[in-house]
Amino acid sequence: MLKSVHPLLNGELLRTLSDMGHGDEIVIADAHFPSMRLSNTVHRYDGVSGGKMLEAVLTHFPLDMYVDSAAFRMQVVEDPKCVPEICAKYENLIDQFDPGHSLAVLPRFDFYERARNAYAIIATGERAQYANIILKKGIVRHD
Repeated sequence: MLKSVHPLLNGELLRTLSDMGHGDEIVIADAHFPSMRLSNTVHRYDGVSGGKMLEAVLTHFPLDMYVDSAAFRMQVVEDPKCVPEICAKYENLIDQFDPGHSLAVLPRFDFYERARNAYAIIATGERAQYANIILKKGIVRHD
């Protein structure tokens, strides 16, 4: 066991997060998302909620501060102005771990295309609809 490493993160996922460079993106996907079809690098966390996984990742993952948006969610098809409860939870977690960032919204197929180009996908067991998020990696500042 290591000190100060979130207990949900295994060595394989920690390696992926560490190997990612500035500007690379990772998807945290719900149980409905076509993870296996969109990526060759999928980390399966079937018994973990999206919120718990986002919290675990944000514990170690800096968001990109040099772009307008470093976190993205999928737009609700039936009601584009709707903000699902799970997305509001994600927004709160982002604000807690990396203040100053908010969730940008992407139409469904734009989200899929961006996910296809992501470094990896974390497939969770989250059952809430629209519980998918893309994070763009930043740098760790040493002031």
